[in-house]
Amino acid sequence: MVMTVNGLAHRSPVSEGAKLQPATQAGIMGSTSAAATAVGPAPLPVEPIAASWYALYTAPRHEKCLAQQLEQRSISCFVPLYRSVRRWKDRRKELDLVLFPGYVFVRIALQSRTRVLQIPGAVRLVTFNGQPSALPDGEIEALRNRLSGSAKIEPHPFLRAGRRVRVRRGPMVGLEGIVLRRKDCCRVVFSIDLIRRSVAVEVDEADLVAA
Repeated sequence: MVMTVNGLAHRSPVSEGAKLQPATQAGIMGSTSAAATAVGPAPLPVEPIAASWYALYTAPRHEKCLAQQLEQRSISCFVPLYRSVRRWKDRRKELDLVLFPGYVFVRIALQSRTRVLQIPGAVRLVTFNGQPSALPDGEIEALRNRLSGSAKIEPHPFLRAGRRVRVRRGPMVGLEGIVLRRKDCCRVVFSIDLIRRSVAVEVDEADLVAA
């Protein structure tokens, strides 16, 4: 069978007797539905992974620098500082020193720890039984709140035994630790067992009760 289109002869690929049928909307929709069925239902939204506080072990004297880099990457971190007066023959200066040398606290989902560990100065997360160990949120938040006050706080040799007390009022309210008397002042030493570090806080002895 020969067809003439625009004055040119073409041999038709349609056999004699065959009839051309226009494509129907139903046929198109049927193909689309079949393709959609093959893809399957849309995936459920992924639940966000909860973040926790971890102690990050750092290279020596890299705490503040590492914290700046963490903040630049929008990673929550906390470097506890305390104020210390240093005296020289000709001058006196107040310095902000790291309360727990060698450590920065980071709040991350454990699955994203690679983002932290690849930063220069970061060494490893502190572990317990071979696994990174999360710190209680309340413990870190309480430490942040107390450091923001006016109480005098400084490092202290790690303590685990002794008379335990609780501060019942004042800026250190709720703090539990070991009572320590030094000259004419009373201090409460509290410890973070995971990193084996302690700090001493000056308190009024009248504000203390047995824990």
